Amino acid sequence: MDYLKKIEKWKNEGKKIVFTNGCFDIIHAGHVDYLKKAKTFGDILVVGLNSDKSIRRIKGKDRPINIQEHRKTVLEALKPVDLVIIFDEDTPERLIKEIKPDFLVKGGDWKIEDIVGADFVNSYGGKVVTIDFVYDISTTKIIKKVKNGSC
Repeated sequence: MDYLKKIEKWKNEGKKIVFTNGCFDIIHAGHVDYLKKAKTFGDILVVGLNSDKSIRRIKGKDRPINIQEHRKTVLEALKPVDLVIIFDEDTPERLIKEIKPDFLVKGGDWKIEDIVGADFVNSYGGKVVTIDFVYDISTTKIIKKVKNGSC
């Protein structure tokens, strides 16, 4: 069963779909907290995962640290996550239009008006939400610590 059939099944069961996306290169406490909070907005949490090619275009030739299959495996093992979909584009706009989530969630570092797909989700009555970060941590900061030997 492909992901659209799964999502349609969940919608037919009356489940609320939450969508978020990201690279999730080196999973850390900030990612886990964010995904737990995202899941509270609905019943099903769908994560759009940037492919390796997409990350290289966005973050440079040295990224990702972990290949997409490994990142997907880790995400799928996290309790809040119900489905992970890898996408090759630089943004998840196509996925958002296919899925039509009830909630589109991004981190608090995003302004609502800058969130890809926000206008589309709002157009059919969905909600766009941002989540504040609790931890001052990121994959980029972790990589810098490792390179500096300050771990």
